[in-house]
Amino acid sequence: MMREFLPCIAMIMVQIGYAGMNILSKLAIDSGMSPLVMVTYRQIVATIIISPFAYFWERKTRPRITSATLFQIFLSSLFGIAGNQCLYFIGLKYSTPTIGCALTNLLPAVTFIMAVPFGMEKVGLRRKAGQAKVLGTVMCVGGAMLMSFYKGIRIPIPDSAIHWRYVDSITESGSSNDKVTLLGSLILIASVISWGAWFIMQAKVSETFSAPYSSTALMCLMGSIECGIIAVTADHQVSAWSLHSSIRLITSLYSGLVASAFAIYLMSWCIEKKGPLYVSAFSPLLLVIVAVIGWALLADKLYMGSVVGSVLIVMGLYAVLWGKDMEMKEKNSVDEKNLSLEGEEDKEKGKLELPVYSNGRA
Repeated sequence: MMREFLPCIAMIMVQIGYAGMNILSKLAIDSGMSPLVMVTYRQIVATIIISPFAYFWERKTRPRITSATLFQIFLSSLFGIAGNQCLYFIGLKYSTPTIGCALTNLLPAVTFIMAVPFGMEKVGLRRKAGQAKVLGTVMCVGGAMLMSFYKGIRIPIPDSAIHWRYVDSITESGSSNDKVTLLGSLILIASVISWGAWFIMQAKVSETFSAPYSSTALMCLMGSIECGIIAVTADHQVSAWSLHSSIRLITSLYSGLVASAFAIYLMSWCIEKKGPLYVSAFSPLLLVIVAVIGWALLADKLYMGSVVGSVLIVMGLYAVLWGKDMEMKEKNSVDEKNLSLEGEEDKEKGKLELPVYSNGRA
């Protein structure tokens, strides 16, 4: 019985780990740490942690690394790390962890839209699966637009009794006006689009290079170099790389260890046991955890636009996942039917081609 619940427990741990990363990252950024520097440190830590696993676990099974493979991994790092993570944490600087987590749930819808032109996904409006994916995509996009352009009234909820006073000592003033919130949402949406492009490219990498730990280590290494170049170009001051503040050091280590290495391992294990849809279904849990922690410790305020937009995005997410699940079941059913027909044909063929012995009997 416990083994059945292990994937569920693992995914809850992943979402809690990601929630901690979002909260710590917001605090580090508000303390004055550059989002680009933070992403660079995260990738350096992740590379150091993942590389030994890639070397020892895949040294006998790792395919030959060709120039084409390196180029594909380079593109994956460009979109999946330099593009996605840099844009996400810059957007987080001008937003809140709750909004950041809500807009991240756009990923399945965005990936679906981007995969259609490449033939990796089919719309299929005549089938329920296709209708669900399209409707879910529309709901996700609508929820994102609502969160970006409509703030609404503040929801009257009582202040938390356990507000973290440390936050007040490091948070910069004047970072929550309307213009900044809109800019943050738009940058966060751009990060999701970059992440969707990474999914398309990573699918190609997996087809030609079946060594997930090695490809992840190479991607993190390339990503750390790319983010480092971007960070140095954006800010030439050596002080930007300082880890004198405890929150900066903790965030850099936590993000690399928990949010990259630990989370990748657990999600890979859960995908192997339960499949990718099972893993995707836990995404809205992150939004709930971050919203509660943000209210309890950071004194975040909730507004009607954010709440309604989040609900639309989560409903759209599950609609897309439901449609994809139905599509996979239909495909598996057709494959099983075809295999069954092929088996029957082979049996009939075997009966017709029985060997004839010298006495003339079959």
